[in-house]
Amino acid sequence: MSATKIVEGVFAINKPKSISSAQVLRDVQKAFTQSKFFAPWLEAEHAKRAAESRRQRSRRRDKRLKVKLGHGGTLDPMATGVLIVGVGKGTKHLQDFLACIKTYEATVLFGAATDTYDILGKVLSKAPYAHLTRDRVESALDKFRGSIMQRPPLYSALRMDGKRLYEYAREGKEVPREIQERPVTAKSMTMREWLPGGRHPYTWPAEEAGEEDKTVAEKVLHLGATVEGGTPEHPHANDPLNNNITLGSKRQREIDDEDDADIGITPATKRREISPLPVMSGAKQELPESRTETFNPATAASSKKETSSEERAPTDGPPAARLSMTVTSGFYVRSLCHDLGQEVGSLGIMSELVRTRQADFELGRNVLEYDDLRKAEDVWAPMVAQALNEWNLKTTENSNVGSPGSPTPV
Repeated sequence: MSATKIVEGVFAINKPKSISSAQVLRDVQKAFTQSKFFAPWLEAEHAKRAAESRRQRSRRRDKRLKVKLGHGGTLDPMATGVLIVGVGKGTKHLQDFLACIKTYEATVLFGAATDTYDILGKVLSKAPYAHLTRDRVESALDKFRGSIMQRPPLYSALRMDGKRLYEYAREGKEVPREIQERPVTAKSMTMREWLPGGRHPYTWPAEEAGEEDKTVAEKVLHLGATVEGGTPEHPHANDPLNNNITLGSKRQREIDDEDDADIGITPATKRREISPLPVMSGAKQELPESRTETFNPATAASSKKETSSEERAPTDGPPAARLSMTVTSGFYVRSLCHDLGQEVGSLGIMSELVRTRQADFELGRNVLEYDDLRKAEDVWAPMVAQALNEWNLKTTENSNVGSPGSPTPV
């Protein structure tokens, strides 16, 4: 399929697991740049550059001619789901998607805490989990529905004194001051499935943090009492990452998170235009191999109350829970998993994440499949054309009632 006019706008693609959002955009860009469908756009861009002054041309970081792309909020390599992509002038509207409502499905694995709050980090601490039941976890979810105060994780793209938090963590430097809680809203939050231990594929990371990091965790993250088996009933109190924290090891986790890139932004950053793909950065990180953690039967014996095998965690591993939530901008799913673990007298990490909806883009309805790009242009080009056309029509309609390009609220 070839285009006779310049095509621009916004569409969404289903990001697969184990690949960074930046890599997805590079793959999309390569397919678009080599296609006949975007040849008119490239011709127009070539003419535009030819008319530029020598000074303008010399200031270009990347002089190679490629279809201009940007994203409307990235996802972790471990995450899948809706990744919004702007094409050409559509990149100017991507900022609108950073503040819109999103829907996620996430799996929290209980019994461990990591420095990144997910399975990509190093294990800082472990806690009892045999006392956990579906009813107990579902009851705890009440405290996370509606408007709450949430503290972002250290491995996030929020800025402090002009520097992103994950940069402090990677460099092993102290955070200058306490990471403040921020207001966020969970419009809905439900448990989709309770996964007893030994009946799911999720495991704790094999790599543990060093003694220095664990000491920081016990002192700053308030994990010590739980680790030593003291009080599974004790909820978290002022838990996450307090004053002058140092995590010594330099982690290479890509901060390409479900919400880091789009909600951890200072007002000044929000005013900046989304960068096109050639200036995007972020090291790709592969998922850790699945390993089974050795189970200590003594831990499972900490609770004597009799319950059914479906409700109580078996003695062959920690339980997990699959959650569904619709949240506002600024909500960290990793923080939810961490805080929920402590709320039920254990610990928790995020082991899986799917963004099922962002603004009007929803999986299974109007989101392009990544694998379609591997097929012939005659397969994916009509899909992209339809998606861009629908977005442009909606943008025109919205311009009559509000700001151009604004996503319709969920």
